[in-house]
Amino acid sequence: MKRHFLYLLAGVAFTVCFFITSTASSGNLFEWLFYNQGLNDHLFNLSVYPMLAAIIVCMAWGAAAVYYFVINSVKFDRWWHWLSVLVIVSLVTPLACHAATTALLAGAGMDYGAATVQFGLQHIMWTALLFVVASFSMRWWSTNCRHTPFPQ
Repeated sequence: MKRHFLYLLAGVAFTVCFFITSTASSGNLFEWLFYNQGLNDHLFNLSVYPMLAAIIVCMAWGAAAVYYFVINSVKFDRWWHWLSVLVIVSLVTPLACHAATTALLAGAGMDYGAATVQFGLQHIMWTALLFVVASFSMRWWSTNCRHTPFPQ
């Protein structure tokens, strides 16, 4: 049982590090995979990065919690069911991040068009990574889906 709490603690620590690193002024996670000087400068100045990180964290951990504790069905405990939730959350989260980003930029009178789409593609990877971390952190307390995606 102590091992399960260590997994949860490690997942929470990883998520906190993700959030802190995504809000840093230098070495920002969102600037690792895509950098457009004008866009990224405006996103940093408008403090969009913490909001995007919060959206990604909430969506990834929320989807994992829904899978393991709300759905939690014997009929939905195969690896492809888990993978379908991963795909859904990895596609929905970037759309939410893109909508928030374009709304804030439009409110500031800026339009970057395709650059915001290219910037938003990285959210697929960050969401998938955090969903996997959240899954391995909380799956141990699920009654029916604890063996998903991999048996213990």
